[in-house]
Amino acid sequence: MALAGAVFAGSLALLARVGGAGGAHGRLDVPSAVLAAVASLPLVAWRRWPLGVLVVTTAASVALAALNYPRGLPLGPTVALYLLAAGRDEAHPWTRGLTATVVALFGVHAAAFGLARDQFPTSAVVIGGLVWVVAWFAGERTRLRREQIAELEARARRAERDAERERDLAAAQERERIARDLHDSAGHAINVIGIQAGAARLLHERDPVRSRAALQTIEAIARQTVGEIDQLVRRLRDDDSTTAPPGLAGLGALIDQHRAAGLAVSVVSEGERRPLGGAVDRAAYRILQEALTNAARHGNGVAHVELAFGPEALDVVVTNPAAAAGEPRTNGGHGLVGMHERATMLGGTLTARRANGAFLVHARLPYAR
Repeated sequence: MALAGAVFAGSLALLARVGGAGGAHGRLDVPSAVLAAVASLPLVAWRRWPLGVLVVTTAASVALAALNYPRGLPLGPTVALYLLAAGRDEAHPWTRGLTATVVALFGVHAAAFGLARDQFPTSAVVIGGLVWVVAWFAGERTRLRREQIAELEARARRAERDAERERDLAAAQERERIARDLHDSAGHAINVIGIQAGAARLLHERDPVRSRAALQTIEAIARQTVGEIDQLVRRLRDDDSTTAPPGLAGLGALIDQHRAAGLAVSVVSEGERRPLGGAVDRAAYRILQEALTNAARHGNGVAHVELAFGPEALDVVVTNPAAAAGEPRTNGGHGLVGMHERATMLGGTLTARRANGAFLVHARLPYAR
C-alpha cells in the first residue's frame, strides 16, 4: 500500500512539472489524475497478480502517452516490472511468453507515445528501454538475494536440527555407557562381596581373624561401590561431576581388592606406557575388572594380568587356571558380552577361550586418534 501511494504521488508530480510537446509546463487534471491512479494504485495487488498489475499499469501509461500528456518516466509500469521479476519463484518461472508480453507492452507504450507526437520517439525508446532493463535486472538481483537468504536460513535450520540430533545421540550414548558402568561396578562388587561373605562364614569358627578380614573387605568394597554408584547416578541426572570415571589409574586399587579377597594376582606391563583416550582407558579397566571377577569366581585363586603397550593398540590379557569340565560363566551371562561390546565399539577385538587348562581373555584396544 505504501509503495503504491508513493508511486501515485510521484506520477502526479511528473504530470504537474514535466513539459509536453507543446512546451506547456504541465497538465495535471482529472483525466490525467485518474489515469495516474490506474497506473500506480494496482501495485497493491502485485503479490497475487504480478503480470496483471504490469498489464494494467502499462495500459494506463499508454493512455497517458496517447492523450499527449507530459512525458516522463512511467513509474507504475517500471515498478510493476521490477516486482514481477523480483517476485517470481519456481512455481512461476520466467518464460519466453512472459518475455514476449513485456516486450509487447513496451512496444505499445513507445508506439502510443510516437503517434501522439507524429514522430518516432528515439530518445524515449532508448531511455525507456534502459529503464525497463535496469528494473528487470534489479528485480532478478533481489530475487536471487532472497533465495540465497532463504537457502542460508534453511541450512542454518538443518544444521541446528542436526546438532540437536547429535546432542541427543551423544546424550543417549553417554547414558548407555553410564548404565554399563553401573552394571559393571555393581556386578563386580556383588561378586567380590559374595566370595568374601562365603569365606567369612566358613572361617567364622576356626579362623576368626581371617573371617574378620573378609568382613572388613566386604565393608570397604560396599562403601566404595556405593560412592561410585552415587557418582554415576549424578552424572546420569546431568549433574556436574568432576570425578573421572575409572581407568587404568585405578588398576592398583582393583588388584588390592582382589588380593584382599584371596585372589593371587600378578601384573606384567610391556612396552612404553602412554596416555590413553578416555574411552580406551575406561574400556581397559572394565575388561580387567570383569575378567578378574570371573577368575575369582571360577578359578582356583590365581590370575595373571598382562598389559602390552604396542605402537597402535593396547593388549590386555588375563589368564587363570580353570577346571577342565564346564564353561566358566560370567555374572548373569552378560560379562563376556559386555567386554566384547566395549572392545568392538572402539574398533578392537576380544577373545575368550579355554586353552591348556587355563581360561584366557585377550582384548586388543586401538589407541584413540
